[in-house]
Amino acid sequence: MEKKIEKAQPVLPIKPKLKGKKFLEKWMDVKVGSMPLPVYAAMATVIIATGLMQQLPVNMLGGFAVILTLGWLLGTIGANIPFVKNFGGPAILSLLVPSILVFFNLINQNILDSADLLMKQANFLYFYIACLVCGSILGMNRKMLVQGLMRMIIPMTVGMLCAMGVGTLVGVLVGFDWQHALFFIVTPVLAGGIGEGILPLSLGYSAITGIGSEQLVAQLIPATIIGNFFAIMCSALLSRLGEKRPHLSGQGQLIKMKGADDMADALKEDNSPIDVKMMGAGVMTACTLFIAGGLLEHLTGFPGPVLMIVLASFLKYLNIVPKETQRGSKQLYKFISGNFTFPLMAGLGLLYIPLKDVIGTLSWQYFVVVISVVFTIIATGFVVSRFMNMNPVEAAIVSACQSGMGGTGDVAILSTANRMNLMPFAQVATRLGGAITVISMTAILRMIF
Repeated sequence: MEKKIEKAQPVLPIKPKLKGKKFLEKWMDVKVGSMPLPVYAAMATVIIATGLMQQLPVNMLGGFAVILTLGWLLGTIGANIPFVKNFGGPAILSLLVPSILVFFNLINQNILDSADLLMKQANFLYFYIACLVCGSILGMNRKMLVQGLMRMIIPMTVGMLCAMGVGTLVGVLVGFDWQHALFFIVTPVLAGGIGEGILPLSLGYSAITGIGSEQLVAQLIPATIIGNFFAIMCSALLSRLGEKRPHLSGQGQLIKMKGADDMADALKEDNSPIDVKMMGAGVMTACTLFIAGGLLEHLTGFPGPVLMIVLASFLKYLNIVPKETQRGSKQLYKFISGNFTFPLMAGLGLLYIPLKDVIGTLSWQYFVVVISVVFTIIATGFVVSRFMNMNPVEAAIVSACQSGMGGTGDVAILSTANRMNLMPFAQVATRLGGAITVISMTAILRMIF
């Protein structure tokens, strides 16, 4: 009887379980700032441990380690909290949490000294301002600067004047001194954000009054944050109004003319590849314009950071800066704003925002003044739009961006109203409106003081 021969089955190699690897790959997709979460966690652990042992180097390296660790974490958390993320959450958390930690003595002196050397002694704050202001202006499309200014200058100026008048009047009626109401509550709401508005404004005020800029920042920032919050709420109401009354809305179209489409094409974002050499030219340009502003301050007595804004705008209008240098300034602006905005906010929270003083400035009268400013500027844009061939709802939403927290505020306001296509016009209102506010109010304070 023949035996049945069975063929041996091939032995398949046993695949090792890679659960740990897959778990790690999953978390590598989660970003904290510019880094994957596991990498950030490992580096942050080293930095925190060194700080707790009070062994952080008190130099720029230690300072960057502190503000990057705090700013990236808080910015990421703020951007992922429902509801809060639509109301400037990343910037608010980055400012307030470090200030709260200092208030409760949870930050040791070694960490504060490292941050202080970077932010104050090494003047990283000035470098950030110079890169942001010069990059945003030189990187702006010239057609946006010219045509956007022509379309927005009237509602922007009228709204600014009315808001200043109404806000100051309301401030006096509720018990504030008119100068305090105008310069320290109304003006910060209209300054165009923290990086491009409050910080240059505080430097200008400091140069005129002799008061430390850190004290001024603590007084100016609350109005900006509160104004941004109410501007977002108003944009949501305006969007709802446009749905109920379609004749008041352009469904995202600001200007009632065919030429608006041509302008929109000219305002497309520059997506050219990053060139590190051009970014180097941007650094040189920002430094030169900042130094030129300081020289003009010596000659004219007018604050240098404000003159830097005027000089950058003038050069952009004349279009005499080489295109490559302009592109390098814009790429530097993107790099600095994308990586150092929230860390800078964390540094400000550690050193410039004494929580006790900030809380002391808040009252129901303070809120009433800020609300009156936001409501006035939005109402003015709504009314004036009828005479400027603009759709009232969209014009009011763009006007609301004048009382927002810079680019972060623009995104929050327009996303709430579901009108992100208005971003170019919002940037005109925020950047140019903020620059006009900073320049004009420092000039007026100079004359008064």
